Amino acid sequence: MALFRNSLTKLAHNQKLLLNTTRCVSSSKSTNLKDVLSDQVPVKQKEVKEFRKEYGSTKVGEVTVDMMYGGMRGIRGLVTETSVLDPEEGIRFRGYSIPECQKLLPRGNGGSGEQPLPEALFWLLVTGEVPSQAQADALSKEWNDRAAIPNHVIQMLNNFPSHLHPMSQFSAAITAMNSESKFAKAYASGVNKALFWEYAYEDAMDLIAKLPTVAAIIYRNLNREGTSVGAIDPKKDWSWNFSSMLGYEDSDFVELMRMYLTIHSDHEGGNVSAHTTHLISSALSDPYLSFAGGMNGLAGPLHGLANQEVLIWLTKVSKELQGDYSEKRMKQFVWDTLQGGQVVPGYGHAVLRKTDPRYQCQREFALQKLPNDPMFQLVASLYKVVPDILLEQGKAANPWPNVDAHSGVLLQYYGMTEMNYYTVLFGVSRALGCMASLIWDRALGLPLERPKSFDTPSLKKMVGAK
Repeated sequence: MALFRNSLTKLAHNQKLLLNTTRCVSSSKSTNLKDVLSDQVPVKQKEVKEFRKEYGSTKVGEVTVDMMYGGMRGIRGLVTETSVLDPEEGIRFRGYSIPECQKLLPRGNGGSGEQPLPEALFWLLVTGEVPSQAQADALSKEWNDRAAIPNHVIQMLNNFPSHLHPMSQFSAAITAMNSESKFAKAYASGVNKALFWEYAYEDAMDLIAKLPTVAAIIYRNLNREGTSVGAIDPKKDWSWNFSSMLGYEDSDFVELMRMYLTIHSDHEGGNVSAHTTHLISSALSDPYLSFAGGMNGLAGPLHGLANQEVLIWLTKVSKELQGDYSEKRMKQFVWDTLQGGQVVPGYGHAVLRKTDPRYQCQREFALQKLPNDPMFQLVASLYKVVPDILLEQGKAANPWPNVDAHSGVLLQYYGMTEMNYYTVLFGVSRALGCMASLIWDRALGLPLERPKSFDTPSLKKMVGAK
């Protein structure tokens, strides 16, 4: 009976996937993303206008005092079209899970062609439709054509002191590139607000195109004695060019970059980098200034630096256990960590209540490409013991590994050992989600964001506390 039920479940899933495939493949044959978006914007504007007219006063959820003091966790107060984070299923990009995206999205022609193109995911995030191979390839070409960065930004990057953190350099360069903002120029000229989204789109496309070159210059200045990043190769896609500019030509590293840049791209709207970008852009700051603010948030230890903390802890585990990854030794080390007042980095999530699908796809990559790597084996061994220990401890709402538990180990395997640079990679990826959302923020005319706040005496009075 159990086997029968499992078969029915699998059949239902396959039927759903087939339905999704039929439904979501791009209905437009145009390879120009802006043309496709131009058709969608008025339709979506009408949908949202009618929805708000009929249901605008409908209440969604309740706010508790703990939510207000606890970082607004769980408060439903944002609209993000690009992705939704389900506690049980994980991230869904426009309704599609990571495994579904890996199956449906077009791939690149370099490397082994196993991982989807970030360009294809961006098309999906913007339009809600899975692009054709021709549409994804056209986006690669367009980003290559837009990739040049201003000379004053190059000079600024080359003059930064070596002790300035890579994320500080990254954020500063993005801010300085606002000299190229088409949105800012259009706003200053008095352009009609109905056209805001078009200029936000132009900036978003330019920004995404330029980020790999900026990030590669930072990496080579700090770690490769300032050697040249080289020119954009028009035959390569976004990730492949980025890998080459960093100095990594291994085809498997290219595949790793495609996967990394895809799965880190978006995580609905409430995370620090996405929300900060959204908040700043609500003041009609241009996409460069808005995204720079998001990157300053990503640089925080509680957001984008987590994979570094994982690697530091894994190094301690490896040094302490000296290759003895027996269940007994592992459990003892984990308990010692917890009883010492520390957390196990790479485990738990504010929303998820199961193993992060982004962890799972990285694990599958490692099982295929580096099954005998000692650090991967250590991560795999921890995966077997940590969740049960965290459940026994009783403090973690989610005892399962998240995306950060694996990413640093994969990067180190291919020779990128500079941990303080990892967040820059995260930032390049996060531009896909932040910019897709920003385009729609302007298309839907979302206003200046300004929530109401209270001081503690007022709040106590409101709830009847003495």
